[in-house]
Amino acid sequence: MFRSFFPNPKIFFPSAILWVIISMALWFTASDQLGSVLSIGDMVGIAPTEQDPSPFFSADKVWLYQYILMTGYLFCVPWYFVHRAPWFWWSVVGSVTILEIVYFQVQISAGLNDWYGEFYDLIQQALGEPNSVDPKVFYEKLCTVAYVLLPNITVSVLNAFFIAHYLFRWRRGMSAFYMAHWPMLRDIEGASQRVQEDTQRFSRIVEGLTVSFVGSIMTLIVFLPLLFTLSENITELPIFGAVNGSLVWVAVGSATFGTVLLAVVGIKLPGLEFENQKVEAAYRKELVYGEDDDNRSQPLSIQEFFGAVQKNYFRLYFNYLYFNVARYAYLQASNFVPFIAMGPSILGGTLTLGLFQQILNAFGKVERSFKFLANSWTTIVELISVYMRLRLFESHIPAGAPIAYDFNHDVFLTSGNDTPE
Repeated sequence: MFRSFFPNPKIFFPSAILWVIISMALWFTASDQLGSVLSIGDMVGIAPTEQDPSPFFSADKVWLYQYILMTGYLFCVPWYFVHRAPWFWWSVVGSVTILEIVYFQVQISAGLNDWYGEFYDLIQQALGEPNSVDPKVFYEKLCTVAYVLLPNITVSVLNAFFIAHYLFRWRRGMSAFYMAHWPMLRDIEGASQRVQEDTQRFSRIVEGLTVSFVGSIMTLIVFLPLLFTLSENITELPIFGAVNGSLVWVAVGSATFGTVLLAVVGIKLPGLEFENQKVEAAYRKELVYGEDDDNRSQPLSIQEFFGAVQKNYFRLYFNYLYFNVARYAYLQASNFVPFIAMGPSILGGTLTLGLFQQILNAFGKVERSFKFLANSWTTIVELISVYMRLRLFESHIPAGAPIAYDFNHDVFLTSGNDTPE
C-alpha cells in the first residue's frame, strides 16, 4: 500500500515527523536571526495602512511563508540523492506541495478571522448610529479581503486538480505492484476487486484523512493561541465561573466527549464493513462467472449469494441507526456549546459584534480540529475495512518481495531512478 509509492516508508514517514519538529524548534528559537539574512519580506511585503493595519502579506508574514516553503522542499532534497524512488516527484515533492497548500489555507482562515472582527464592528457601528460610517470606508473594507480570497480560490482549484493526479499515480503504483505478483494473488477471494477498486479507495481515503488531520493540527497551532487570548474577554463560564483560557477548555471537553462517544457506539462498524465487502465480492464473482458459463449464476445460487449480501446490509443498517442517533445528536448539540459558554458575557453586554464573531469563528476552528476523529469516524471506518482487506491480500506476498513500480517495468525493482509519467 505504501512502499509501492513512497520511498522506504518505515524511514520516510518518521523522518518527515522529525523534520517538522526540528523546523518548528528552529523557527521558535532562531527565526529572527535567520530572517535577518534570508527574508525577502522587506522587499515584497505589504506595509500596514489605516484601512488594513495587519495585511496578509506583511513583511513578517512573508518571512513565515518563505520559511515554510524552504523547510518543506529542503526535506525533499536528501530523498532525491539517497533513495530516489521512481515516484519521487509525486510521492515526496507532491506530498510536500499538498501540505504547503493546506498551511496556506489555514493562514487564510486566520487572516479572515481578524478581518471579520473589524468588519462586524463596522457593521455594529453602522446599525447603532445610522450614517456614521462613510460608504467609502465600508466598501474599501470589503475590497481589502478580495486580494486574499481570489488567490485562495485559484490555489484551491489548482490543488484539487493536482490531488486528483496525485491519487491516480498512487493507485497506479499499487496496481502495478499487485499485478507484478498476480500469480500468487489471483486465487484469493475478491482479488480483482482488491486491485481494481480497493487501491483507488485506499489512496483517496488516506490522502483525504491525512490532509484533514494535518490541516487540523495546523489550525490548532494557529488558532489555539488566538482563542486563548480571546478567552480573556469571557468574564465567566456558566457553573464554573471565571476560568483562565476558558473557551479552550470548553472546546477540548466538547470534542473529547464526542470522540469517545462515537468510538464506543461505532466499535462494531469496521468489522461489519469488512464482512460487507467479502459478501459483495462473492456475489460479484458469481455474476462474472455467469457471463461466460451458462451453468453459473442460476436463480437458486444467486438467491443464496444475494441473501448473504442482504443479511449483512441489514445488520449494517441497524448498527448505523443507533450510531447516527448519537452522531447527529452530538453534532447538533455541539453547535450551541459556544453560545452557552459565552452566555454570561453576551447577557452582560461585554462583547462587541465583531469580537463575538471572532470568538465564535476561532472557537469553531479549534473545536472542529479537536473533533477530527468524531467528524471523520464514518470515513475512518471505511478506511479500516479497506486496510484490513488489502493487508490480508498483501499477506500472501513475501515480506522481502521486490517491487515493480510501474506496468512498463520489465523486471522487478527494489530501487532505481526510472521516473514514471
